[in-house]
Amino acid sequence: MSQSVTKACEKCQTLPEKLELEGAGRLFLWLPLGHSFGKLVKVLGESGHEYQVTPEAQCMAVRLDGAHLGNFVADVMGALTGEESRATRALFVQGHGEPGLGDYPRVGSLTQLLTMARAGWLVDMLAEKRITSHYQPIVHAKDTRQVYAYEALLRGIERDGSLVTPWKMLSLARDADLLFQLDLAARLSAVREAARLGIQVPLFINFSPTAIYDPAFCLRSTVAAISELGIPASNVVFEIIESDHTPDANHLKSLIAYYRQAGFRVALDDLGAGYSSLNLIHQLRPDIMKLDMELIRGIHQDAYKASITEKLLELAQKLGILTVAEGIETPEELRWVRQHGVDFVQGYLIARPGSPPVTRTPSFTE
Repeated sequence: MSQSVTKACEKCQTLPEKLELEGAGRLFLWLPLGHSFGKLVKVLGESGHEYQVTPEAQCMAVRLDGAHLGNFVADVMGALTGEESRATRALFVQGHGEPGLGDYPRVGSLTQLLTMARAGWLVDMLAEKRITSHYQPIVHAKDTRQVYAYEALLRGIERDGSLVTPWKMLSLARDADLLFQLDLAARLSAVREAARLGIQVPLFINFSPTAIYDPAFCLRSTVAAISELGIPASNVVFEIIESDHTPDANHLKSLIAYYRQAGFRVALDDLGAGYSSLNLIHQLRPDIMKLDMELIRGIHQDAYKASITEKLLELAQKLGILTVAEGIETPEELRWVRQHGVDFVQGYLIARPGSPPVTRTPSFTE
């Protein structure tokens, strides 16, 4: 194997420099238009911050405490139009000095500055490895007492021990260009925590195709961890999020090929949540299809949902693809998917995610 392939992905494993916001500093704003100054002066009048203007450079320097930077930038963006906000360049410099040559690479848009001002806690969480996983059982539809697998679900841990929802982390990670790092941390947590908890059944792991440049680099750490922990490759199922897939079909196929060559299985997640489900089925040929919870919600009372799901289940059965119905919350939903041949079910009716995971699940008779 060549040396280039053995290296890990620098993008996935390198955290950006955190924006230092402690103490006083100056926010430099380069505005695109003269009349944008008037809007900004109004915001400054309401906030009471001191400022200096350099008309020839169309620059304004605002004195403020770093702790107030995020709120102030949000107020500025609220006063400017969308185009003005996108065109305005911004830089926060601690202390009272002027920006140096080393500062200018950090000049960015107002949106980027606002995101980085709010992303410090996520950078800290990743740096301090305060990422964990909870596990939700996937059970046999015909006998819900039999656990078939567990899905690993991302959670963050605050310094006080409280949990952070995945949606909060993922939303900020996308805006702050931290999705690569968070996705890797989630995958590694999923396998390491599963090994620590002694999970022996198949493990479903989510991954975002948009967080991977090249599988030989970006996925190397995950594959190595699975091997080192002694987890059989056949017990690992990687879930592609259908509603978050990359538009590059060739890139997506290369990811699937990499996983399959390593002996893993592939599931197409959130089927029915996006607009290209049928294309993805024939392009990716998944081992497992997971029906989106929005499609399953109240399916016994919705003829449109029922018709769509019936056809997806018929297709899966003809192609030999296993199926999982997600988001089962009522006995009526469970009864409907059972009657129409779904293989496995998952949802709050069965069990909520936990760590350690639930090992005994309830029985629901026909």
